[in-house]
Amino acid sequence: MVIDIVLAAVGVLGVGVTALSAKMRRLPVSEPLLGLGTGVLLGPYVLDVLTVPPLTVEHALLHETSRILLAVSVMAVALRYPTADVRRQWWPVVVLLVVAMPVMTVVTAGLGWVLLSVPVAAAVLLGAALCPTDPVLASNVVTGEAAEKDLPARNRQILSLESGANDGLALPLVLAAVAVAGGMGTGTAVLESLWQVAGAVLMGAGSGWAGGRALRWGEKYGATDPAPALFFTVVLALGILGVAGLIRVDGVLAVFVGGLAFNGTGTGSERAAEVPIDEAINRFAVLPLFVLLGAALPWRLWAELGWAGVALVVAVLTLRRVPVLLLLRRPLRLSMPDGLYLGWFGPIGVSALFYLTLEAERMGANETVLAAGSLVLAASTVVFGVTAVAGRVLYRRAATPPPAPPPSGGHR
Repeated sequence: MVIDIVLAAVGVLGVGVTALSAKMRRLPVSEPLLGLGTGVLLGPYVLDVLTVPPLTVEHALLHETSRILLAVSVMAVALRYPTADVRRQWWPVVVLLVVAMPVMTVVTAGLGWVLLSVPVAAAVLLGAALCPTDPVLASNVVTGEAAEKDLPARNRQILSLESGANDGLALPLVLAAVAVAGGMGTGTAVLESLWQVAGAVLMGAGSGWAGGRALRWGEKYGATDPAPALFFTVVLALGILGVAGLIRVDGVLAVFVGGLAFNGTGTGSERAAEVPIDEAINRFAVLPLFVLLGAALPWRLWAELGWAGVALVVAVLTLRRVPVLLLLRRPLRLSMPDGLYLGWFGPIGVSALFYLTLEAERMGANETVLAAGSLVLAASTVVFGVTAVAGRVLYRRAATPPPAPPPSGGHR
């Protein structure tokens, strides 16, 4: 019954998204926001036709769904730009991963500790789960004709690649938080982090290279039909994710690395044809998860957080990332408008849900962490969905130099 309702809702939303098509990127709305709102409408607090346990009670379904969606999304990110463009942005992406991401973890944990009066261990769990930039929400501000017209390619590439990479590389921070909270020893956390990251890089790179070579071989000898080839990368992403789960390595990171390796062995025009398919699948794949999430939001626990929850949302959205990016403008080689834009549009989304539920699996459900984390996640989905168009317009105005004054004519 639940699945049937979700599928019906996704079907209706899919028709609406298809009808709006390119206009979606010009409206203050996004696919995740539509899905979230539909889930709330159908959920137990409004129409009560989609009955699912709250996130704080049952999180396994949302965890697995978010894992699959992240795999599809980071594969789309890895294939979005030519390999030469990816190589050109390696330095800012490294700075964001090595410096900005840990700082965002500390800032968010500190805000949670101060505003929610929770133990340090719980605050650290919250900070680690909310630190990564989400590729699903970020794709709404970096893709489409409007984004390509208003935003420099460098900004779009940096935000995309950061969101793809840090979704997987946040895992060591989450494992460190679990260790601080007493879920595992420090040595165990270090060893698991090393294996998860190193294993993901090696397995992902090998799988992506093999997939790219197989597709190239099939095209060379006429064994691969064009239509199935366009969906090959989605199948590859799911295959890498499955293998990663079997050998217990970081599946999201493995898929992203596999996508980069596949991109490097691509065949040019064929890859250009695949990118719109990958992006379209990414846009529609968000709908089931956000419908489920909307129905599973823990409203009662949000009410118990009171004004502290509201203060946490405002503080995290304004202080978690914007000041960090402004302080890093020089090493990132960003102007003030670039720093403000990339600082604001580093949304919290599906990756946060993935890590919140992962922590719940490792530690048992901490109601305060899940309630506060889901509140920030939901607010981020709404705020970034509503401000995407206005933010892009403001950036264009701030970044466009004023026209030069006309030359003054002389008098005879």
